[in-house]
Amino acid sequence: MRFELDNVLTDEIIFYMENQDSDFVLDSQKKSVVDIFNNAYDEGTDFGAEERFIPLPVWEPKDGYRLMEKFAASLKNPVVRQELSSALNRNKGVFRAYRNVLEGYPEIEKMWFSFKEQKMKNEVILWYNSLREEWGLEPVGGEPEDNSSLVLEDFFLREGNGDFCFIAETADGDIAGSISANLSDSTLCIGALEVKSEYRGMGIGKTLLAKLLEKADERGLDVTIDLPSNVDFFSRSLHLENFTPCMQRFVRRKS
Repeated sequence: MRFELDNVLTDEIIFYMENQDSDFVLDSQKKSVVDIFNNAYDEGTDFGAEERFIPLPVWEPKDGYRLMEKFAASLKNPVVRQELSSALNRNKGVFRAYRNVLEGYPEIEKMWFSFKEQKMKNEVILWYNSLREEWGLEPVGGEPEDNSSLVLEDFFLREGNGDFCFIAETADGDIAGSISANLSDSTLCIGALEVKSEYRGMGIGKTLLAKLLEKADERGLDVTIDLPSNVDFFSRSLHLENFTPCMQRFVRRKS
């Protein structure tokens, strides 16, 4: 029996997909999920034969494990990525250990919930489109992939000491990162751009840089920054902000 998939039904299906304590089907007539072992239907109801009852998408513990693996591998923060990988390599208690790690990093925990919700919604949409194909209907579109790190609404940006200094703070008031620069004639020289290890890979550095450049543009200033060789990955962000390399610095270390 045909039915329309909406956000409420999608969320309900996801909730019961993860429940391993019973077997569930979708009552397409009532648009609700049914526990076939604990329900208010007639005792003789055959949930496997009646067309109105549709099995939910298959979701097993191994699927949840693979999802956790993908999330850990996607993180740019090396500290949290390693801790999550270690949790996944345990012989037992993997899911609990994984959650324990995330609880220590609230911002990354939010990223996990968003990542998980999006991936599971996509699974439901794939399942629904397979049904629509059987019904001779066109598929519906999936959720767009959100490849951004963390929405920085969870951080507060404020000015620090000096005309060209900005600080990123968490909701609890902890300093997550900062940027500062000195003015020399008409050129602004960025002297420090730092993000604490537990907050790296969330876009904080790029946001601090953008905030500083906004102020520099208001005053019509050129901007320079020395980039250490071990953070060459950040050069991509600089190119996006229209920076161009103008020199190379060579250093000879004493023996």
